[in-house]
Amino acid sequence: MSRKYFGTDGIRGTVGQAPITPDFVLRLAHAVGRVLKRTEARPTVLIGKDTRISGYMLESALESGFNSAGVDVVLLGPLPTPGVAYLTRAQRASLGVVISASHNAFPDNGIKFFNAQGAKLSDAWEEEVESVLEEEPVWVDSSHLGRTRRLDDAAGRYIEFCKSTFPTDLTLKDLRIVVDAAHGAAYQIAPMVFHELGAEVVPIACAPDGLNINDNVGATHPQALVDAVKAHRADFGVSLDGDADRLLMVDGAGRLYNGDELLYLMVMARLESAARPGGNRRNPVIGVVGTLMTNMAIEVALKARGVQFVRAKVGDRYVLEELEKNKWILGGEGSGHLLALDKHSTGDGLISALQVLHACVGAKKTLSELLVDVTLFPQTLINVRLQPGQDWKSNAKLAAETLAVESELGDSGRLLIRASGTEPLVRVMVEARDERQAKACAQRLADAVKG
Repeated sequence: MSRKYFGTDGIRGTVGQAPITPDFVLRLAHAVGRVLKRTEARPTVLIGKDTRISGYMLESALESGFNSAGVDVVLLGPLPTPGVAYLTRAQRASLGVVISASHNAFPDNGIKFFNAQGAKLSDAWEEEVESVLEEEPVWVDSSHLGRTRRLDDAAGRYIEFCKSTFPTDLTLKDLRIVVDAAHGAAYQIAPMVFHELGAEVVPIACAPDGLNINDNVGATHPQALVDAVKAHRADFGVSLDGDADRLLMVDGAGRLYNGDELLYLMVMARLESAARPGGNRRNPVIGVVGTLMTNMAIEVALKARGVQFVRAKVGDRYVLEELEKNKWILGGEGSGHLLALDKHSTGDGLISALQVLHACVGAKKTLSELLVDVTLFPQTLINVRLQPGQDWKSNAKLAAETLAVESELGDSGRLLIRASGTEPLVRVMVEARDERQAKACAQRLADAVKG
């Protein structure tokens, strides 16, 4: 069964247009509630959200839908996506629900789910929900309706969890850190985490108004962080996206580091820690999971250190599936979704930042010093917006251009053309040892997609 509503990260779209409408979201929650009740008599779900103005409306619809199916609801308020995952597990809830469109602009919103262990749900579960959506609703009688309450200090509980992943014998004192929360869900939490670990924090994009989430700030617009780090002469910059599950970082020189580089740094830190006398050998790094988009230089560098590397489909859920299959702990994407399964069950921008800072503070080295042996291959990514009904897969011009580019690159590069799972886009990526070649080939392919 192909999924009609679910993409690579839940259900997402423009608010007021199907499927992100109050009536559909109510039906969705009702269907999810009915699926939960097949295995549990009285399920409880947690609902968190980012800072979009539409979050209030969708929260109410979700609450009504769950209650109508006999499911209890706990409201968390604004909270990062990984915070919802953590509290779902900590509170022994049946399901966690996040209202967020992640890195998208404020007119969009979405719904995504975590299971009782705080992990993304399977394709099979999503297909089951879509099947129930096609059925007529079954409203419970008044005596069996679900109840709703609010969890006090959800943010405080998550802050303490984040801090617990940083070694107690280390501190961030004497460090000035610029924190860009993208006017999103971590706008209060992120500055507090670093402050309570001793850092001098310079917050930017931490004043949401419901309409400014990801607006030229955050992990998708890192220039704001680069400029702020330089202006404040900071030691580090931390950039999150709207729901704080992805991370980019900047060093004191203003150089930006993407998720591929940060993942490599995390792997090397674990290897060096395990190699030291008395080091942590409980979770040895045997292999790492990247995606089809991961830079080839990372794969080459990891294999040179004896670390296995495999590629999953794009999307942190698929990275997680591959990690679990191989019983590995570290994986991620260049976009900044990083997983450390010995720290959290899902990708977490804040915890990933603390892992990177742990590596730097512990080794007393800068990001550039820790990554001196890795130089990324030039990679060009072009997003081509699709017209309604456009069938890009049967585009003969694109097929011919793809063959031509593959022949030109040979063994010195690679290309990837795929549809976005969250937006009406085709993503064209070309990687080559020569930057000019990568750009030229990517542009040829993008032009072919446009027709």
